[in-house]
Amino acid sequence: MKEKIIQKATDLFLKLGFKSVTMDDIANEMAISKKTIYTHFENKTSLVKECTSSILTSITTGIDEICFLEHNPIEELFEIKKFVSHKLENDNSTTHYQLQKYYPEVYESLKETQFDKMMECTRKNLQKGIEMGLYRKNMNVDLVARFYFVGVHGIKDQNLFPIEEFSSKFITQEYLEYHLRGIVTIEGFQTLNNFIKDNQSNE
Repeated sequence: MKEKIIQKATDLFLKLGFKSVTMDDIANEMAISKKTIYTHFENKTSLVKECTSSILTSITTGIDEICFLEHNPIEELFEIKKFVSHKLENDNSTTHYQLQKYYPEVYESLKETQFDKMMECTRKNLQKGIEMGLYRKNMNVDLVARFYFVGVHGIKDQNLFPIEEFSSKFITQEYLEYHLRGIVTIEGFQTLNNFIKDNQSNE
């Protein structure tokens, strides 16, 4: 039952927002009593924590599987972007904002875990790109990995990027291209252009 509650709550949180969804909403959707939910979760904050942890675990597992396929590093980043976008396709525009505002401790803990995982993955991607001659050799790998992490989080700030002007799909695509264009070699630039064309034709 606990896993079913997490699954349903996660779906609702992503669709409607962490603040907007109440424990009563979850109970009604599942046709169970609110008491049943509290049997497994002390309060809503603990449920939110479990749900966000579940989302992160699912995403990181999928990213690990993509990295295991040994794509070239440029293709790897495009595949990761598509995978994450698909996993969060029901993500409401206010979800990230509500988590940060109303559950700051959960948000900061999640961000810290995400930072560790993303730094590990990005460093490997950058190093592989350098070794294959697709990325510039003279870059500071750790610094660029941190730039990328800050950017990925920064584009979610609706004060900077209002959803009315910049859709999540559009801005994620633009940021990935922005990141790659700053680090590719001439050979990498040709590979990047090919993936941009392929990505546009498949949309």
